[in-house]
Amino acid sequence: MSAPVRDLAPDLAQAMGRARDLAFDQIRAALAGQGGDVAEAMVYAVEGGKGLRAFLVLEGARLHGLSPEAAAPAAAAIEALHGYSLVHDDLPCMDDDDLRRGKPTVHRRWSEATAVLAGDALQGLAFELLTRATCPPEARLHLIATLAAASGVRGMVGGQLLDIAAETAADPLTLPQIEALQALKTGALITWSAAAGARMAGADPAPLCRYGDCLGLAFQIADDILDVEGDAATLGKATGKDAGRGKATFVSLLGLEPARARARALVEEACTALAPYGDAARNLRDAARFVISRKT
Repeated sequence: MSAPVRDLAPDLAQAMGRARDLAFDQIRAALAGQGGDVAEAMVYAVEGGKGLRAFLVLEGARLHGLSPEAAAPAAAAIEALHGYSLVHDDLPCMDDDDLRRGKPTVHRRWSEATAVLAGDALQGLAFELLTRATCPPEARLHLIATLAAASGVRGMVGGQLLDIAAETAADPLTLPQIEALQALKTGALITWSAAAGARMAGADPAPLCRYGDCLGLAFQIADDILDVEGDAATLGKATGKDAGRGKATFVSLLGLEPARARARALVEEACTALAPYGDAARNLRDAARFVISRKT
């Protein structure tokens, strides 16, 4: 079992903890009997997370009458893919981090080669898990296609590329450019997670896509704030790296208080997008508020 998620209201903490554990149990079961450093590193890479993306998948599914068991493979898939992204992001050729979630990063715990292979294998596992989602074949295919887009050059990888290019660019990024970059790098997988349940049910994903878009940007602003104000021991990773690299962030462009105000406004937009679901979306509204108040 992973560590409990801190700074959450009891109901939300319980829901997020259940989603996290259900997803991670699926990943462990998929790797059962698979020995060797790579499989061990894959499990290590996904342990200890908050399970936010898995939670979004299960909550979206619940809003559309789908059981946790039906949506569990999709929840596990996004956590596996997110794990892959973190393993590769921590590599020396990328962000070069030694700590993740308070533990040595995968390449520090094993080797760079093991980290590359573990990340590759987690990405493959994500799509294997998606094939097991309990929904009509056309919905399952749509899940696979949209996750491929959200994680590739039109999504997370494309955003990561823009982020790397910005570090050596002659001029710092503008605010619209940072928003576009982070909508890909961080937001694409969050939006996919929020909309997965609607897609499984064959329903209109637009309200949950809008919620996810706003949530993803608010999440990144909170990360930028934590990089300035956060405590490395609490965060479980280094702080101050953005300023050290001279990176343009929401905080560097807006300032701390305006960045906080922008995050709050995005959360309100996210909550407004949930209006079609009424009180049934309370957990998703609480999650949006948690995202900008978290300490980790």
